[in-house]
Amino acid sequence: MSISERKKEINCRRKRRAQLTKFKAKLPTMNEAEKANLAVKLRRMTVGAEQLIKDWGLEG
Repeated sequence: MSISERKKEINCRRKRRAQLTKFKAKLPTMNEAEKANLAVKLRRMTVGAEQLIKDWGLEG
C-alpha cells in the first residue's frame, strides 16, 4: 500500500522543522559565507524563507 498524500505532507513538514532546528543551532558558529549558503538552502526548502532569513539576520 502506498502512503497517502496527507501523510507525505506531514512527513515533509516534520523533516523541514527538524532541519530548521539544526540550522538554527549551528547559526552562531557560522561565518558569512556559510550564512549566505544557508540562506540559499532556506529559499529552496520553504516558502516562508524570506521571513526566516530576516529574523535570523542572514542577509542585509
